[in-house]
Amino acid sequence: MASWLAGAAVVSDAELTVEVPEMEEISDGDVDEAIALCGGDLRKTVKALLIANAFTEQMLELSRQEASQGFLRRRPKRAKG
Repeated sequence: MASWLAGAAVVSDAELTVEVPEMEEISDGDVDEAIALCGGDLRKTVKALLIANAFTEQMLELSRQEASQGFLRRRPKRAKG
């Protein structure tokens, strides 16, 4: 299947510049492959994609929690006492 993040594009506004990941084109062949992997059942395909997305979101949240405080530029929480 297609790689979801190929590079980065810069979106500019008068006051804002944001780096947005550039998404690789998802071809009809990629869609056909996903459907074929689910036995041709579109409902199963959508369910599988939703499960994969939820898993990715959970992994992203865990990564955020595991990132060091210095990397996140936050002060460590001080123990009360």
